[in-house]
Amino acid sequence: MPETAVVSRPNPLRRIPGVAIVLAALILLFGAIAPGFLSAANLSNVLVQSTILTMLALPMTLIIMTEGLDLSMGAVLTLTSLCVAIVSVATKSTLLGFSAAVLVGVAFGTVNGWLVAILGIPPFVATLGTLGVAQGLSLIVSDGQSVVGIPHSVRDIYSSTLLNVPVPILVALVTYAAFHALLYHTRFGTYIFALGGNREALKYAGLSQNKLLIAVYALGGAMAGVAGLLMTARMNSGHPTAGFGLEFDAIAAVAVGGTSFERGNGWLLGTVLGVIAVGVLRNGLNLISLPSSVQVASVGFLVIAALFLDGLRSRS
Repeated sequence: MPETAVVSRPNPLRRIPGVAIVLAALILLFGAIAPGFLSAANLSNVLVQSTILTMLALPMTLIIMTEGLDLSMGAVLTLTSLCVAIVSVATKSTLLGFSAAVLVGVAFGTVNGWLVAILGIPPFVATLGTLGVAQGLSLIVSDGQSVVGIPHSVRDIYSSTLLNVPVPILVALVTYAAFHALLYHTRFGTYIFALGGNREALKYAGLSQNKLLIAVYALGGAMAGVAGLLMTARMNSGHPTAGFGLEFDAIAAVAVGGTSFERGNGWLLGTVLGVIAVGVLRNGLNLISLPSSVQVASVGFLVIAALFLDGLRSRS
């Protein structure tokens, strides 16, 4: 009799990213030990609070896909939030405050890209320097004090709903759709993949790698301006340390979501799942009254756990 070929079926678990498994585990854990965690109001709150991090993590994904990094994003967010507060208080115009924030964010992003692309400074070093500049400017323009008296038009952005959906969530959905279209359905998105995976192809195509890198970092700065508007609306003030450290959460969300730090591999949906996982983790720890220092350490463990699961799947 002829031999029968034995075909092994792939393990369906290999198709599930580590971040999805970790997220499900976190929801089950906090649902069991944190009072009120699974309530509709709290879960909605998790999504709303995750929108600011989403504004940072999506462009951070693109930056990391170019084998880059932006450590200044949290500090630039703080500065743009102060711009929204100061300008909107002075002019009573939300549009002018938002415009100032985006312009400042683009300026910092452009400088970051110029330092990395033109001067050849490693992204870690370049953006560490601009982080310090943004932090210093935040303290200078605010004199180390919170900026209060924010117009209702700014505050309403964070607290309003449209068709019973909180406006920040709608902003996050529109932003994700825009980034998805940009990365997967435009030539610019193809160039981003090439920047991390095959720069020689860009060279042979006659495209400027430097201009593309500067554009990617400038986009990250612009999104820090958008996040600054949401941050000011959320806090009902501008605070000189409001966004410090958020760059760590953004990088963690991108790493947990499966984006590689080399060869231009990126996954935007994974980044969103990573953002939600970070949001669930921080919310759950708040509900059980653990200090903020423990929360920072727990985000690090979250990254390790998700990457460990992905490593197991790839070896299986």
